[in-house]
Order: sequence, then C-alpha cells, then structure tokens
Amino acid sequence: MKNYSYILLIFILLFSACKSLNTNLSVSKKELPKAFGTTQDSSSTATINWRSYFADEVLTQLIDTALRNNQDLQMTLQRIEMARANVRMAKGAKLPQVGLNIGGGVRKFGLYTMDGAGNITTEITPGKIVPIDLPDMYLGLQASWEVDIWGKLRNQKKAASAHYLASVEGTNYVISNLIAEIAIAYYELLGLDNELEILTQTMFKQAAALDIVKSQKESGRANELAVQQFNSTYLHSQILEKETMQKIIEVENRINFLLGRFPQTITRQKSILMDEPVQQYSTGIPTQLLQNRPDIREAELYVQASKFDLKVAKAAFYPNLNITAGIGFQAFDPAYLFMSPASLAYSALGNLVTPLVNRNALQARFQYAKAQQISAMHLYQKAILNGFVEVANEVSNIQNLQKIRALVKEQNDVLMLSVVTSNELYKSGRANYLEVLMAQQQSLQTQLNLINSNKRQRISYVNLYKALGGGWR
Repeated sequence: MKNYSYILLIFILLFSACKSLNTNLSVSKKELPKAFGTTQDSSSTATINWRSYFADEVLTQLIDTALRNNQDLQMTLQRIEMARANVRMAKGAKLPQVGLNIGGGVRKFGLYTMDGAGNITTEITPGKIVPIDLPDMYLGLQASWEVDIWGKLRNQKKAASAHYLASVEGTNYVISNLIAEIAIAYYELLGLDNELEILTQTMFKQAAALDIVKSQKESGRANELAVQQFNSTYLHSQILEKETMQKIIEVENRINFLLGRFPQTITRQKSILMDEPVQQYSTGIPTQLLQNRPDIREAELYVQASKFDLKVAKAAFYPNLNITAGIGFQAFDPAYLFMSPASLAYSALGNLVTPLVNRNALQARFQYAKAQQISAMHLYQKAILNGFVEVANEVSNIQNLQKIRALVKEQNDVLMLSVVTSNELYKSGRANYLEVLMAQQQSLQTQLNLINSNKRQRISYVNLYKALGGGWR
C-alpha cells in the first residue's frame, strides 16, 4: 500500500508542475485605423486580377512567362510540397504502425542455466528432445500505437497544417512580388527607351548647332571658345547615350533573368509610357489588408502554428502511453510454422512512460516554443503595420506625382519654346552662345524629368497594387 502511495504522490507532483506551463500568451496589439485618409470605400484594387489591372499585352506575356519559368517561384512551389508531406507524416503518426515481420535465428542456452537444464529433459515434439541449437522462425504482423491522450499528435498535425497553409501564402507573396518586380523593370525599360530617343533627337539638334557655330567662326561671327563649348555639350550627350544604352541592356537582362531565360531582346512599345495612366485605384479599408496581403496571412498562420507547437511542448511533460501488439506463426521447423493453433503466437503490451530525470531539456524546449510564439505574434503585428504604412506612402506618392507630372510637363513646354527662341536670337546676334547652350541643357534635363515622372507614376501604381495585396490572384 505504501508503494502505491509513492506512485500517486509522484503523479500529483508531476501534474502540479505542469500546471505552471502557461500556453495562453499574448502581446500588445495596435488597433488599425478605420480608413486610409478620409475615404472609407470598401472596394479594393487588390481584388482585380493582374491581367485586367495592367492591361498591357506585352507586360502580361512577360508575367505569364515568369510564372512558368522563374526559379525562385519554382523553389517556393517545392516548399509547398515539403509542407504537404509534413502534414501527411503528422497525420500518419496518429495511426497505429503495422508491419510485416519475417525473422529467423538460432539460440543456444547454457547447459547450467534454467532454460538449458529444462530443455535437456523436455520434448519439443513427441519422442524428440529440444535441440541444443534451437532454431526459431517467425512470420506475422506487428503493430505499435502511441495513444494521443494529451493531444500531442493532434496538435502536431494542426501545426503541420498551419505551416502548409503558410507556405501557400508565402508562395502567393512571391508571386505578388514577382509580378510587381517585372512590371517595375518593364516601366524602367520603357523609360530608358524614351530617354534614348530624347538624347538621339537632342544630339541631332546639337550637331546641327555645332555646324552653324563652326560656319560662324569661319565668317568671323563666333570664336573658338563657342565651338569648344558646343562640341563639349555634344560629346556629353553622346556619353549619356552610351550609358543609357548600357542600362537598357542591363534592365533587359534583369527581366530575362526573372523570366528564367537567357538574354534576348524584349519587344515593346515605348510610347505608351508617355500616355496618361489609365489605372484607377481604390484602397478599400485597412482591415481588408488582413485578407488581401499574403505576407500578413502567412504571418498569422505562423502564429497559429506556434500555438500548436507550444501545446506539443507542454504535452511532452505528461505520461506517454504506447501499445504494442503482434500476431503470427512461430516454430522451430518450417514444417510446423503454419500449424494452427499450435504455432499461433501473439502478444500485447502497454507502456505508460513519464519523464522524470531529463525534465530540464523538456523545460528548455517549452521555453523555446514559448519565445517562438511571442516572436511570431510580434512579426504578425509588424506585418500589419508595414502593410498599412506601404499603402499610405503609395497613395500619397500617386497624388503628389500627378501634380509633379503636370508641373514638369508645363515646364517642358516652356523650355522647349525657349530653345527655339534662343536659336533665333543667336542667329540674329541678340543672344550669345552661352544662352543657347543653357536653354538646350535645361530643355534636355526637363524632358528627361518628364520621362522620369511618367515612369515613377506608373511604378507607383504597381507598388500600390502590391501594397494592397494584389497580384497573386
């Protein structure tokens, strides 16, 4: 009776110690604002399919190719397969493990042992003493099953399922980023094409102006300094042309790399960049980011997985019940192996194992899982905050870029007219060559600024689309 009291006392101490393992964790949460700015329209651009959103046949073909061939995306898809396999393994761990056991061997007992002494006088079959070298053959089924008393295996399966769903969301996030990256590179390429065209046109005008100055020098109306200044400006434009051509090659190669193919020319129409953007955007309400952004949903699923992992770590402190069983045929001679019921053998055993000594390791594992869950919660809150900030930045960026584009266009019209005016005044002797060069340089820079503002405006629509959670549908 005293022994049972000790055993009962041990179990009471174990369970009382486990009560201190708190799995209900939380971190401070910041409430999302009700709207982005003053509008509270619930419709969101994120729900638009990327084909409809971009509506550029060349761009959509590039994206289609990337979705089929991009190496990063293919690796991410394999991570989904690995997570799916983990779910199947966790599900299988809940079921009994059954295997076919085929075995054979020979045993010899010492003659001065209980078994050896008994075998000398024992008949294994009528008229035949047990042989000293005793064969043993077995054919049957063996099973083992861990009874999920505390939900450890069940929580392992739930954690694996959450990790699988997180891997799916992670893939969606890769797709969203890939589409945005290709679109941004595409608009950068169109911007460089337009810059190259402007430089070509400018160099043509500069070459003509240089010829005029040279002729004026020969007639005594200009000096060598004017020729040198015009020639220097022309050479500078040639340098810009070569640098732009190199940038075009690099951006083309970057796009081809994202498409998973070797460098090749990308057919495109550069004029569309200078058109007024047709995209209309609607931000929706901030809480929709929780459903639309794959990175936020991925972070949320990691929080769920960490909760189940913590419960698994807690369950490791409790007794573990394992049941093993077997049934089959066993004999010393193949002739008797399948004689039933004489050769029929079976066994059943249950073990209840409670961790006693190595509880420090279990405690360390629990603390690790606890810290992992708190970290996942903070990561989730950070993902929400980051999503809101990205949307707010891009909305402001689009609004300001619209104003900037209008002002730069107006400035460009004025400076292009100033180039014509300065040339006419120079020909009539009412302006010097420095005024002509200044007008040309300012006009060139403003034309490049106009291209850049158009490019930035297109890219801002891409960034807003991604920030809202669009692109993966």
